[in-house]
Amino acid sequence: MASKGRIAIFSIDAKLGREVKGATRYVYLAELLQQSGYEVDFITSRFQHWEKRQRDLDAFDYSAHSFNIKFIEEPFYPKNMCPQRIWAHHVMAGRVAEYFESDHAYDLIYSQIPPNDITLAIGRVAKKYNIPFVIDVNDLWPEAFRIALDVPVLSDIAFFPFYRQAKAAYNLADAIVGTSDEYASRGFKDRAQDIPKVVVYVGNDVDDFDAGVAANADEVNKADDEVWVAYAGTLSACYDLGTLIRAVARIQRDRPWVKLKLLGDGVVREDLEVVAREVSCDVEFLGYRPHDVMAAYLSKSDILINSLVGNAPQSIPTKIGDYLAAGKPMVNTSLSPEFSSKVAADGFGVNVQPEDVDALTGALVDLIDDRSVMESMGQRARAVAQEQFNRRRSYLKIVELIEQLMR
Repeated sequence: MASKGRIAIFSIDAKLGREVKGATRYVYLAELLQQSGYEVDFITSRFQHWEKRQRDLDAFDYSAHSFNIKFIEEPFYPKNMCPQRIWAHHVMAGRVAEYFESDHAYDLIYSQIPPNDITLAIGRVAKKYNIPFVIDVNDLWPEAFRIALDVPVLSDIAFFPFYRQAKAAYNLADAIVGTSDEYASRGFKDRAQDIPKVVVYVGNDVDDFDAGVAANADEVNKADDEVWVAYAGTLSACYDLGTLIRAVARIQRDRPWVKLKLLGDGVVREDLEVVAREVSCDVEFLGYRPHDVMAAYLSKSDILINSLVGNAPQSIPTKIGDYLAAGKPMVNTSLSPEFSSKVAADGFGVNVQPEDVDALTGALVDLIDDRSVMESMGQRARAVAQEQFNRRRSYLKIVELIEQLMR
């Protein structure tokens, strides 16, 4: 069958081949487009962001995907926030631009943002050769950086290049996709809303989630009398996990059968371990687990926590699709108006003010002591997962947008 067109997708931090860590949104989209009849080239860095190492391309399993993968060399950097990362992305921006200059026979280019400078470089080449250019907003830079470094005047000066790059990149877009309405709307902060805007949650493939649960259920051992409170995701300053540990420690004084499970890793893990020892919290740091194993843990848990600090960039994070698919009630400390409204309106959880140990403790106790409410919220969560976060359905909106632009 003849190809419906040639599409390039750029993502800097994808999970590819047999890797355990990384983002899957753009990989899933690439597979979907390939299955829909397009020829897809997936452009990415050789540097594996989550592992902080260069991929061994001789050992890489290209057969794991139906689309083409193009690795571009990027310098090493040791941490998520460090000068070396800024330099690495600067170098990568130039090399990605060189790639598209040498091969610009594409009918559409789809690019993740951030990194802002790389997206800008791609957009300039797309505009030069009149190629439809779609930006997918997955995070906000430098807004996310200000959590770790928010110094009056100094931060404004240091982060100004990121703002300038974002503004220039969005002005080159022919359409903007966002992982939430708040993120998609960021693209129109500095331009008129004169191009298509589509909101598609990161979500997950619910069938794959269920298969992971079934395959790993026996490996996740839970006593019948235990109640698990669980968090899955990065352990960083953006997430209000110190408050969560303190709240669960309080609850365990009267309810020692309540356990805390933290799935994931990050730069603040050692700090959190110190907090746990100080308050005598029975918490298990499980580290990163393969997605199918994580699915089994979430399904065995009783309450799931979406825990952000008050000044974190607020949106609908990747984990929400998995949380909802697990069919468990959610306690949400995000201040995102969009997501807080969804939690309340769709009835799958409760909203709690961030960084408030008393409020979080109370919300958890109310759920732990009322099994009927927990069960009802869990049923709503599962229904919302199927209706709004299932990639097999929701990502078709991106395919329709791409078809529209290519026509």
